[in-house]
Amino acid sequence: MKQEIPIWEKANLTLEEAATYTGIGINTLRDLTNEKKYNFVLFVGTKRLIKRKLFEKFLESTYVI
Repeated sequence: MKQEIPIWEKANLTLEEAATYTGIGINTLRDLTNEKKYNFVLFVGTKRLIKRKLFEKFLESTYVI
């Protein structure tokens, strides 16, 4: 039996989950995560995850994306 963890409790989010959580489009998230300068991206093989807590801090200090 697979247990669902609420998005706000997950350590890492898929692009789809991050888009749902933040209201930012998947294409914008993909563009952001292509940039090497951000530390909120985690690649697991070819899978791209967003480190939720670091991404929240990034969003708090960002005016325009």
